[in-house]
Amino acid sequence: MSRVQLALRVADLEASVAFYSKLFDTAPAKRRPGYANFAITEPPLKLVLLEGQPGEETRMDHLGVEVEHTDLVTAATSRLAEAGLATEVEDNTTCCYAVQDKVWVTGPGNEPWEVYTVTGDARPDLEGKTDLALSEVAGDGACCNTNQTDTTDTTDAAADKQPACC
Repeated sequence: MSRVQLALRVADLEASVAFYSKLFDTAPAKRRPGYANFAITEPPLKLVLLEGQPGEETRMDHLGVEVEHTDLVTAATSRLAEAGLATEVEDNTTCCYAVQDKVWVTGPGNEPWEVYTVTGDARPDLEGKTDLALSEVAGDGACCNTNQTDTTDTTDAAADKQPACC
């Protein structure tokens, strides 16, 4: 089953986890330092919460579509490229405590979108821990940073830039 992903950067992760647990009547599917995600069945949604800076308003970090397997990511990559969209492929990347295959595109409002599949878990030893010092996705943006590559730039320098992950 495919589902839409909404990744939010939140100032107070604990308060956000409590709120969204009540809103969707479910506990997080994954809870790690600086990170939580909800795998919501109805409506089909992957809600990702990334800890941001204290005092900041919640903001959209990026959007995505989670698919069941890598073949669907590959098919999406071909379809998007054939439609004339610039794509950035990341295979076997580790981000947000998961191993993923993905492709990124950028919408007309500069909003980053990913089509991805999770191929494995990363750092299961941190499940349930909330000490931000352990975080791979803390407010420093070390992992889930949506400073996307300029997808209109086709030079070798652009190819060396890394798109965002999560």
